[in-house]
Amino acid sequence: MVNANKVLENTAPLEQRMAFVHYLNNALVPIKNMLEGTALIKKSMPVLQNYQLGSRDIYRELFSPTVKPNFMLTRFMLSIPKGARLLEKYSIKGAEVEIYKLLGKVRYLYHITPKEFVLSDEKYSILDSARRYLASHRPTEAETVEPEKSRELFKNLGRDLVRDIAQSMNVNLSSAEIDELANILSRYTAGYGVLELLLSDEKIQDVFVNSPIGTVPIFILHSDYEECETNLMPTMEDADAWATRFRLFSGRPLDESNPVLDTELVVPGGKARVAAITRTLSPEGLAFAFRRHRERPWTIPLFIKHKMIDPLYSGVMSFVIDGGRALLVAGGRGSGKTSLLNALMLDILPKFRVVSSEDTLEIAVADMRRLGYNIERMKSRSVITKVETELPADEALRTALRLGDSVLIIGEVRSVESLALFEAMRIGALANVVAGTIHGESAYGVYDRVVHDLGVPPTSFKALDLITVCNQLKSPDGLHRFRRVTELTEIRKNWKNDPMDEGGFVNLMEYSAKEDTLKPTDTLIDGESEVLNEIAKRVREWRGRWDAVWDNILLRAKIKETMVELAGQTNPNILEAEYAVESNSMFHLISEQVREEIGAMDSKMIYDKWLNWFKGRIK
Repeated sequence: MVNANKVLENTAPLEQRMAFVHYLNNALVPIKNMLEGTALIKKSMPVLQNYQLGSRDIYRELFSPTVKPNFMLTRFMLSIPKGARLLEKYSIKGAEVEIYKLLGKVRYLYHITPKEFVLSDEKYSILDSARRYLASHRPTEAETVEPEKSRELFKNLGRDLVRDIAQSMNVNLSSAEIDELANILSRYTAGYGVLELLLSDEKIQDVFVNSPIGTVPIFILHSDYEECETNLMPTMEDADAWATRFRLFSGRPLDESNPVLDTELVVPGGKARVAAITRTLSPEGLAFAFRRHRERPWTIPLFIKHKMIDPLYSGVMSFVIDGGRALLVAGGRGSGKTSLLNALMLDILPKFRVVSSEDTLEIAVADMRRLGYNIERMKSRSVITKVETELPADEALRTALRLGDSVLIIGEVRSVESLALFEAMRIGALANVVAGTIHGESAYGVYDRVVHDLGVPPTSFKALDLITVCNQLKSPDGLHRFRRVTELTEIRKNWKNDPMDEGGFVNLMEYSAKEDTLKPTDTLIDGESEVLNEIAKRVREWRGRWDAVWDNILLRAKIKETMVELAGQTNPNILEAEYAVESNSMFHLISEQVREEIGAMDSKMIYDKWLNWFKGRIK
């Protein structure tokens, strides 16, 4: 601090010099001491020693933006709210995810930090320059219809761009660093940006992008923490790019005359069903909802592990599927009915041809093809968007019946196709499985919807054999939800007007809240199921022998249960589709082998042979 007397050079009156000294010692010096005690000044002192006037390097040392990076459209909020408590931390493909409990809020914070956030300033600049260049090369319609091809094209182009830009900036990058930047670049050009980060997290079930875009963050539904707010803020540029991509990919319109679009999205690490809305339905413009599907299809053993079903249910349904019956999986939105249908389909032997019909593609057809299934997929007109160039659902179903002897799978029963579906059930009930999903909270709820809302005659409804009901159950505090199959109901045929009043609905299994599991009813245990007995009539070894039928059901259940137990002891991956399908095929082959050897279906011998094979398979 400069001496006051020297500053005034003793030319000022004594009163002024004394006043200045008083001001210096009692005002300026305390302020100086306080500033020097701040963290900002302490941090800046080493940097200031070599500071050159006009340089902005000091800002990079002292400050970091709360919203970045600049090469992408979506903004990431870096700061954590004051008082937030960290609950969990995990990684997804290079991105760090943190879950926080916020003070006074029932909603959690899902805070994601992708690789893009830990890059150097030079790499940010390279990515921004490369993105600006690629922005002039928009994907063509053909490229968008083939997203994998488009992504590979942009990745290769991005790799060359990153290398050239880095060289022009005199930045040395290794091959691994170039590939990393090319992957990031393709995600934000040919890909879907932040959506890919979220859809690669297997714990996320839904993603919500609400209007007006740019004013609210993205929300997600997390399997462990329910609804969470994220630190991601999309922009209108994001939304417009997504909407354009969805229109091109689906071939369906999204405009003021057609304000709803249903389609599907497949990205590395995840896939989802997409619902997009815009004006005139949404007064504030574009909004999106993404129902995430597991990257690999759900299996029955996986559902047993997660307690949605129990082993006995798996044994009953395996027996029913082999018997070629007609069944529906019912439930509310988000209850897991489509995932359960996918899992049940993997109990169909690959030797049978399968035909599926959907208006939005959610059945794991590509995965089943990779597993060796002979499966044909059809896409019908959405009952919401009603695109005239697409075939109506009922006509698509009738076409499916003309494609040869096949298992028939309906993605979801929504409207006029229900008449064709029950026609298919009448035709196919004694030959191959006919199955689908439908909204309904109970067996009678399904009947009410099918007969009274969709116009199917009650006599046609009798073609249905079994209804599985899935529900989302809540904890007493209302903060947590979990999925369970709550009933398995058989449809009997000896009623005329109302199945509820005339005993047309008979539960084979019911959910016990006290034990948190499905429990068999006396009807099932005592062998009084008409559906199971009808199946048994067509098998010489089982006709009139409920003990043999029940023994076979328990055997199937035990095999699935054993897979879950061994997965806990060895490798969780043995619950995935590849093992589930292979195990089911081997069960049937071993059963045939044992029957030929001893002339009977000896469950203990079948199980022992299967267990010996399976343990060898998973080594």
